[in-house]
Amino acid sequence: MGSSLLTAFALMLIIEGLLPFVAPAAWRETFLRLASMADGQIRFIGLSSMVAGVILLFIVL
Repeated sequence: MGSSLLTAFALMLIIEGLLPFVAPAAWRETFLRLASMADGQIRFIGLSSMVAGVILLFIVL
């Protein structure tokens, strides 16, 4: 299980690093827009992301 967790973490880091590597200006603009959002909006985005991940996990398993 530890190996699978490290693999998942490594893949997350690779995916997270794609946008800043490929399009740094778009990443900066998106990050600035995100920083100006209200806490509730950021929480909703986080919740949506977690729900999408759980659904994807159930589909894959």
